[in-house]
Amino acid sequence: MKTKITDLFEIEYPIVQGGMIWVASHPLVAAVSEAGGLGLLGSGSMYPEQLREEIRKTRELTRKPFGVNIPLLRADAEKLMEVALEEKVRIVFTSAGNPGRFTSFLKSHGVTVAHVVPSVKFAKKAEAAGVDTVVAEGTEAGGHNGFEEITTLCLVPQVADTVSVPVIAAGGIGDARGVAAAMALGADGVQMGTRFALTRESAAHPNYKGKGIEAGEGDTLLFARKIGPIRAYKNAFALRIWQAEFAGKSPEEIRGLVGERRAKLGIHEGDTEEGDLEMGQIAGLVKELKPVGEVMEEIISGLGRVTARLNRVMNEIKN
Repeated sequence: MKTKITDLFEIEYPIVQGGMIWVASHPLVAAVSEAGGLGLLGSGSMYPEQLREEIRKTRELTRKPFGVNIPLLRADAEKLMEVALEEKVRIVFTSAGNPGRFTSFLKSHGVTVAHVVPSVKFAKKAEAAGVDTVVAEGTEAGGHNGFEEITTLCLVPQVADTVSVPVIAAGGIGDARGVAAAMALGADGVQMGTRFALTRESAAHPNYKGKGIEAGEGDTLLFARKIGPIRAYKNAFALRIWQAEFAGKSPEEIRGLVGERRAKLGIHEGDTEEGDLEMGQIAGLVKELKPVGEVMEEIISGLGRVTARLNRVMNEIKN
């Protein structure tokens, strides 16, 4: 399966695994890359030396391309990048910050750079900064979202119509139908987070995975809109923040209620009531915990069936 994204990253399939905190460590990353996609280490929950160790452990498991996701809001983002460069990582995804800050620096060292954007405005800024590709992430996605709250269906075609670099669609994609839909919207590849978080190789706590498998269509919640929208499983913590916002609490009060290390408490330590269980709406589609290889195989084989169905529909319309 050949697209601009497979050519850019030298991978078999245009499927990227999101670099999720407390989830995307070497077993998951290597499994995705071995299956023909692009695995990304989630450095947002790592110290620089932990990242170095994870890069080396990933290389022990695969010789195929993989990358690192670095949130630019991290105070030590530059140190994380230095580690990635020292370890000769050739693909870096940046997010949650200004791409103009490090893109030129990374590209001067031969790194292929992608940046995650929530809107056309920021896609244009990322392209102007010199990135090789943008990830257009809709509000269906788990974790931190853009203030614009634009859905993937609306965001991807607008970004694809605006920028000249390849577009990776993200948010609400978890099976062959989602991949095909993203391509129809103008994307050259997809990024999937929650679908890979709910696999056997994921580093997430079993309690987190259990809630993800149990989740139905309305079991995630977008909250903390005043300080930066977060989509997570609808538990006591998330509902408390949502209710405080509804009651008119100030951004400072909301920030105090959110506190620190909630994602670690939920995703890594497994507190399903007081932890931040970041996951996307696509969790409602996942009913079984499977290995990465099986998930990838189902998606790729499923694309044939989706394409055949679309061809039948188009023929019926023409006739």
